[in-house]
Amino acid sequence: MNRLQETYNTSVRQALVEKFDYSSIMEAPKVDKIVVNMGVGDAKDNAKALDDAVEELTTLTGQKPVITKAKKSIANFKIREGMAIGCKVTLRGERMYQFLDKLIAVALPRVRDFQGVSNKAFDGRGNYTLGVKEQLIFPEINYDKVNRVRGMDIVIVTTANSDIEGLELLKQLGMPFKK
Repeated sequence: MNRLQETYNTSVRQALVEKFDYSSIMEAPKVDKIVVNMGVGDAKDNAKALDDAVEELTTLTGQKPVITKAKKSIANFKIREGMAIGCKVTLRGERMYQFLDKLIAVALPRVRDFQGVSNKAFDGRGNYTLGVKEQLIFPEINYDKVNRVRGMDIVIVTTANSDIEGLELLKQLGMPFKK
């Protein structure tokens, strides 16, 4: 079992039950899944860019990403419907906890001038979204092999009913929020 998952099961869940006065331990919110999305805008001109993004996302998450396609045609961006424009991975279970642990303990502290992540990026239902400007903050990415710096969106989906519960869950798990 992963270190973060063990922490959740032993201490975090109990602390949440006490704080929010749940009647059952099963009511305590937990992390349901993590979706990592990487938009590759230059994939329309360069097919290799998408392959690089897929390879990097596979290295980061340990799971093969799904290629996302454009839903609509947008003339200004020279995008047609059905064109491949990005990739995403949905992580659950063991891999999800491994990725979250790596994100909190290793990757976020490596961000330049890091003061913590915003605590206002919740969606109203306890889910948290985080944007990363470059993939180089992860230790698995070899700086010499990167031909283009790409950002990614990380969505942490929880079973929390409100933002307050979701915030408390992520705080207990060690997410470095701004003071």
